[in-house]
Amino acid sequence: MATQRATPPPASTPKASTLPREVRIIGGQWKRSKLAVGDAPGLRPTPDRVRETLFNWLGQNLSGWRCLDAFAGSGALGFEAASRGADQVVLLERDRRLVASLDAAKLRLKAEQIRIESADALAWMARCPPDSFELVFLDPPFDAPLAAPALIAASRLVVPQGFIYVEAAQALVPDALQGGALRLHRQGRAGAVHFHLLQRSSPV
Repeated sequence: MATQRATPPPASTPKASTLPREVRIIGGQWKRSKLAVGDAPGLRPTPDRVRETLFNWLGQNLSGWRCLDAFAGSGALGFEAASRGADQVVLLERDRRLVASLDAAKLRLKAEQIRIESADALAWMARCPPDSFELVFLDPPFDAPLAAPALIAASRLVVPQGFIYVEAAQALVPDALQGGALRLHRQGRAGAVHFHLLQRSSPV
């Protein structure tokens, strides 16, 4: 009798032991400064080459921009934006251990333009006034279905012509573009990560 072939396991996120324990800011005034990466479920910092691509798309100087890093984690995206001149950067993180690490990095870098809040990202964005940011970063935990609801919440927070950056396990589908209120500006893929830069083109 033939033996049944085992079904291969589904693709998953890297094990915690294979992830970096620190990341470096790659541009701006804090270039090469290190940020700690905590051991938290679903946390996988945006790789250097993806951040380099993103800020090539956005431009290297974010002076005058207000930015929101809604699922901050290591803070790599938010600190990168502040390093490149953003006037205000809000980091949201609900894991208190990660909040403590972000606070320590802010103190060490004297990053006065950064505000760190211990909060649930979706609830915080629901309370936030519309048109509050030029740029919103959405890099939710890879093992949680948060990209779609986070994008809906963020779409009202960016000013017209403002940007939303999204990382997800799958490429975004047209339905995610809020009936044309958002347009896909750029997209790419790095391994299992699909990354997208969206631009608000009309009132939401």
